[in-house]
Amino acid sequence: MRFSISTAFLPTDQLTPIARAADELGYHALAIPDHVVDLETLSTPYPYTPDGARRWDFSAEWPDPWVLVGALAAVTTRLRFFTSVYVPAMRNPFQVAKSVGTAAVLSGNRVALGVGIGWCEEEFALLEENFRTRGKRTDEGLALVKELWEPGWTEFHGDFYDAPRLVMEPTPTEQPPVYVGGLSEIAFARAARHDGWIGDMYKTDEAIGWATRLAEVREEKGATGDFSVIVALTDAFLPEHFERARAGGVTDCMTMPWAYYFGLDANVDQKVEGMARFAADVIEPLRAATG
Repeated sequence: MRFSISTAFLPTDQLTPIARAADELGYHALAIPDHVVDLETLSTPYPYTPDGARRWDFSAEWPDPWVLVGALAAVTTRLRFFTSVYVPAMRNPFQVAKSVGTAAVLSGNRVALGVGIGWCEEEFALLEENFRTRGKRTDEGLALVKELWEPGWTEFHGDFYDAPRLVMEPTPTEQPPVYVGGLSEIAFARAARHDGWIGDMYKTDEAIGWATRLAEVREEKGATGDFSVIVALTDAFLPEHFERARAGGVTDCMTMPWAYYFGLDANVDQKVEGMARFAADVIEPLRAATG
């Protein structure tokens, strides 16, 4: 089981000390959310709460993920970074490839691209991208992005995007993994074509159920190789709880470990202390038990 710090809704000025602490304490990665703007009024319901209300208020900060990765990679040595999740269909895929590829180069291949198709129709409209075609454009855009991450000349002709013979540099020396979010069967199939799946907040039994279904989809499609299943667990707090999730197919847990000790409103010093205590109470015992 690998542990990643969720940076959702955290003040931007706390992210550098949190990243440094995560790097030193042996956390696997930072999980970075994505919104370009937060609109005051929405007709689109938020899909991850029962009443469609957003989980955050308008004071929440949403730093650009790839600018943030560039800055945090410069003050860390081994910590990885992934988006949870980035919405590529709201952007031009050439710009996505350039931003993620540059972050991969600057970080020494410590980035992964976590994607979703997006839920906020008004944000798509503001960025002048078609909400109705976002699923198909995500698939085609990711295919183009992967081509652009390869060195040398690229040519691409699709239904939505067209590239004459061109080159994009710098290119990463390793392809960044692509993780896919979403709970539909279409999302599971999309994840099976890539390197992993990013979920939301679940109880352990529910997370194991999703991991089991993803394994079935991958088997149906003949998918092979490493595959990450990344969730936040709402009912796990002891090493044995996380070990049960790992045995059930969950590979990674996103967490705000200070919440166990100080609550979600902890100050930055308490956040760092909570990260250290969680590493000692959970991560190290798990590592010792599983080798």
